Amino acid sequence: MINVKKIRIQFIGSSRHKEKLDDSNHLSLHNYSDLSNFETLPLVDHIDSIKCSITRLAKIRDALGEHNQDFFSLVTKKDLKKNVEYFLQVMENVLLDERKQVSLRLMSEDDVLSEVEPDAVPNEVRNWLSMTFTRSVSNMKKKAEEKPKFKSVAQAIRAGIMVDRMLRRMSSSLESNVPAQVSKVLKTLNDWNFEVFAMNECSEGQALRYLGFELMQKFNILSKFKIQNLVMQNFLEAVEAGYSKYNNPYHNLIHATDVLQTTYHILNNAGLMSWLSSIEIFATFVSAIIHDYEHTGTTNNFHMQTRSEIALVYNDRAILENYHISATFRLMLNDSYNIIQELTREEFKEFRHLVIEMVLATDMSFHFTQLKTVKNMISLNETIDKPKALSLVLHCADISHPSKNWPLHEKWTNLLVEEFFSQGDKEKELGLPFSPLCDRNNTPIAQSQIGFINFIVEPSLNVMGDMIDKIFDQILSEEQSRTSKSDINDSSSTSESIKKKPIERPWAQHLTENKAKWQILAEEEKKKKEQENSEQIAETKNEDKKNGDN
Repeated sequence: MINVKKIRIQFIGSSRHKEKLDDSNHLSLHNYSDLSNFETLPLVDHIDSIKCSITRLAKIRDALGEHNQDFFSLVTKKDLKKNVEYFLQVMENVLLDERKQVSLRLMSEDDVLSEVEPDAVPNEVRNWLSMTFTRSVSNMKKKAEEKPKFKSVAQAIRAGIMVDRMLRRMSSSLESNVPAQVSKVLKTLNDWNFEVFAMNECSEGQALRYLGFELMQKFNILSKFKIQNLVMQNFLEAVEAGYSKYNNPYHNLIHATDVLQTTYHILNNAGLMSWLSSIEIFATFVSAIIHDYEHTGTTNNFHMQTRSEIALVYNDRAILENYHISATFRLMLNDSYNIIQELTREEFKEFRHLVIEMVLATDMSFHFTQLKTVKNMISLNETIDKPKALSLVLHCADISHPSKNWPLHEKWTNLLVEEFFSQGDKEKELGLPFSPLCDRNNTPIAQSQIGFINFIVEPSLNVMGDMIDKIFDQILSEEQSRTSKSDINDSSSTSESIKKKPIERPWAQHLTENKAKWQILAEEEKKKKEQENSEQIAETKNEDKKNGDN
């Protein structure tokens, strides 16, 4: 049985608390290997088990604070689990001793709750507290003269809270060490021109995991679907690693972060988050996070032309998009990355359906069909289908960089063009014809961006804006119908409460400004090309003249 009074003496100012544990339990500084030594641990009912647990917890805390090394390179998951199990056994033994009326003083003697007399509350309340917080059913059978004192109950509660806090601190150390500069950038999450490059720089190339975790926490996804913080972190880290697999200039984790933030911005600023269920929000965020997972930096057409492995697997149809989805669900087969393991059968079915539909909709070959479908729903006054609406939002976020401010748009354009040109270089080496915009010597960049804006981006965002207006009309109509039924006599207050607000379209001004800039650059591009052609013609004439003279 643990002598808790002895623990107090040793841990409050006593010189004995600084004494070394015996060699088997002593952990030297920066040597974490001893955390894997379990053979000579003190028995859980021995006084040294408390000291050993505290020492080991401190060591785990130090390992979590190592900024230059990954935690699991210092302490394996298996050893961490064994240590936590040992800590829990020690604390459970403390609670068992408490139930045997051992006077366990974890807090000061003058605590108000500990001095409350047994008769101060009804029997039902006392029995409920005793049974709930001491995990004991025997107290229900005690006679009135054997009523447990609040002192015992309060101490048991405190012990439980202490265990919970220890584990929470360990968990939060793994996921919430957000650098100050990252926190500063995250405060601008609702800005259309979110500085995603700045965030990636100040997070040392980990923008996706920080933003992904922030949004999952913001909408209570982890709690709702019982996702462990560590599992979510593992998943996001693995996805980041997948995005870095081919070192793409454009299709990388920064692009995924940008698409995630833009998707969130569109839905949140339009007031549509409340229109979605938790599983729809979860699926939407995951779709944005993984929509280009392990992208090869080449197009579907390139895979078809080269008859790549994944082109053969997916029969030349939405090759990369199918791969992104499949690779993600295969990743989640590993429990360490399985963020959907606690979903019910119905939740999993809906989640998977949404992710598949949304990510497949990012295939540009579906672009015009997708726009036509949504236009028809709007014009025919049909109820907007949620999966199709979310698919269009993700698709628009995926191609949205021309609708951001010029510095962001220009940077994204240069990165995308470089990725296209890199593919063109590969096509040249393989003796394949250049894919569109992939010839670095003959691609009019400015003109291509003007065409991209005029025929793809602007029409898509306009349709999406109209769709959001339509959805909002539906929401207001449903609200008005419900309100009218519940309070038909208060028509004035009803009409006021559901008054429609104009939906902001922050992209409109940037599209206009960026097109104007590209027009100027296109003129310069045209003049430069004409000058090059003139110089080439003149050079050819000179060569011909020289040859004629000879």
